[in-house]
Amino acid sequence: MHGSRLDRLGEFPFRRLAGLLADRVPPAGRPVLDLGIGEPQHPVPPILAETVARHAASWNRYPPPTGTPSFRQAVAGWACRRGGLPEGALDPGRHVLPVAGTKEALYLAAQLAVDRAGRSRPAVLMPTPFYAVYYGAAAMAGAEPVLLPATVATGFLPDLDAIPAETLARTAAFYLCTPANPQGAVADRAYLARALALARQHGFALFLDECYSELWDRTPPPSGLDVALNDTGSLERLLVFQSLSKRSNAAGLRSGFVAGDPALIRAFAKLRAYAAPVQPLPLMAAAEALWNDEAHVEANRALYRQKFDLAEQRLAGRFGFFRPPAGFFLWLDVGDGVAAASRLWTEAGLKVLPGAYLDGPEPISGAYLRLALVHGLDTTADALDRLVATLASPAATARPDRAALAKGR
Repeated sequence: MHGSRLDRLGEFPFRRLAGLLADRVPPAGRPVLDLGIGEPQHPVPPILAETVARHAASWNRYPPPTGTPSFRQAVAGWACRRGGLPEGALDPGRHVLPVAGTKEALYLAAQLAVDRAGRSRPAVLMPTPFYAVYYGAAAMAGAEPVLLPATVATGFLPDLDAIPAETLARTAAFYLCTPANPQGAVADRAYLARALALARQHGFALFLDECYSELWDRTPPPSGLDVALNDTGSLERLLVFQSLSKRSNAAGLRSGFVAGDPALIRAFAKLRAYAAPVQPLPLMAAAEALWNDEAHVEANRALYRQKFDLAEQRLAGRFGFFRPPAGFFLWLDVGDGVAAASRLWTEAGLKVLPGAYLDGPEPISGAYLRLALVHGLDTTADALDRLVATLASPAATARPDRAALAKGR
């Protein structure tokens, strides 16, 4: 195994964080608060358990790899409603594929794209900072992960015009997270159309990770499926990844879907038949019920807005604070993210993730911390108060180039 692709991968971010904190002890007498991992703590919609119970008789059946017709119909209907598409614009049988959570789907997608591209020295593009699965997927598929800086200077999205022509010519896939993890930046319609145009011009697949799209603050982010069909007239070269983990506080359900280019969906279904788990029928029925219900999502968004109100009250003018357009993370400039994470653990019992752990081999986010505002209001207020008390610094003037982020890009 020495020198293998796996050996060349760094540790997963949360394993790195565990290593950082392993020999450090949080203060006694106050509860530890974990804002490191983006695991929603809001109430689980009751319809989840109720639906699973109603379908208990199907636990003894193998589920179909492409999902039930009713699940695919529910997803296609939701995606059309969400994107303002005409009813029937998405064919449930050709455009939709269920997945056991989008983590496995995003990982397998790189194998699909690299295999189909047939490029020498294939490249897989991704923003940095990034969801670590993109990097691992590209590396294990035998491609070069090409990291595109997504900094305050670029509105926290990659600068598409800065990608070298030589890189585009050998690109097999482009992972783009919008709303972005960790910064919450939103790609606007023009940006998405431009990314699609590049994918079609250079023959690569565009993978849009939209798992945070339903946790918007003021304005719904544009849907990639909507932009593809209404603005470019085609789903060619596009796969959109969606999940119930954040939208419905159902991370343990392990349910999501992939939708888009029917040729890619067909190939993906073939690959998953060999390599991926299939969601049990009672859980698929529960997922179907969740995609058909918006009331719990609206309540979920309202809770996150309240927490961002709290964050704005306590952090405005500090640590480069900005209110993200979507998602549930804070991306704070604390000067040295690793040192700050260590201090917050040992002095405040607060677990947060250093920004550098979301970068590749050459970190560009070393100044940042990522905080997941996934707990209730009281816990969030306590965590923010601990952070300020520990890392207190003179109020800083807001940086003008952050203002564009609030409007999306």
